[in-house]
Amino acid sequence: MSQIPAMSPVLAQGQEKESNIMTKLLGVIAVAAVALAVAPAQAAKHAMGGCSGANLEKTETAIENMADGDSKFVAQKEIAAAQDSLLNGKMGACGAHLNKAMLATMGK
Repeated sequence: MSQIPAMSPVLAQGQEKESNIMTKLLGVIAVAAVALAVAPAQAAKHAMGGCSGANLEKTETAIENMADGDSKFVAQKEIAAAQDSLLNGKMGACGAHLNKAMLATMGK
């Protein structure tokens, strides 16, 4: 702090404003982090209609009809991960893997 008593309130106000801005910034970052963590699972659920036996079967059929190559390999890995997630009751992860497998069948 300053040795001049008249300067102390000015410095305290500046530090208080800086602290308030940092608190708000940290709050915004926390909200964004939560939104980014939840968004992929929700997008997969809505895009594919969720993880279900019917959706897995459709995707597996599409993978079988693919030409051999990197995309087919990626799709097979994702469908295996989706099946594992389904068996372990992780529906969000299953939907995300199923979505990735379907995107691989489309060549994207």
